[in-house]
Amino acid sequence: MPRYWLMKSEPFKYSWDDLVAEKEGVWDGVRNYRARNNLAAMKVGEEAFFYHSREGLEIVGICEISVAGIKDPTDPEGKWDAVKVKSKIKLPRPVTLKQIKAEPKLADCELIRLSRLSVAELTPEEWQVICKMGGL
Repeated sequence: MPRYWLMKSEPFKYSWDDLVAEKEGVWDGVRNYRARNNLAAMKVGEEAFFYHSREGLEIVGICEISVAGIKDPTDPEGKWDAVKVKSKIKLPRPVTLKQIKAEPKLADCELIRLSRLSVAELTPEEWQVICKMGGL
């Protein structure tokens, strides 16, 4: 059964528009063990929400894992993981953190419980709720 993810990026460093322009990007630079474990668990074809952190604080699109299980090219010691992602679809309506916090069905999601986590897992139910909120 496929798993669902949420990946955070500061838009001034790497935005949804950057990924769209690049067509395929490397999700690297993650230096948190839980987030690294989530990256290591990803499989090709699984989907992730692209979340703009710090600025915007909103889910803006869906990307797809295109290459899984690679070592982070920014890590000279080779102990951190990365994946490659491709943009899939921009949400018709961005879903803000405020909206997510206001939705009781999302109260237990990792985005809320572990707010500093840059790569989080979502349940299939949480994924569906957010898709609906985003106009899909």
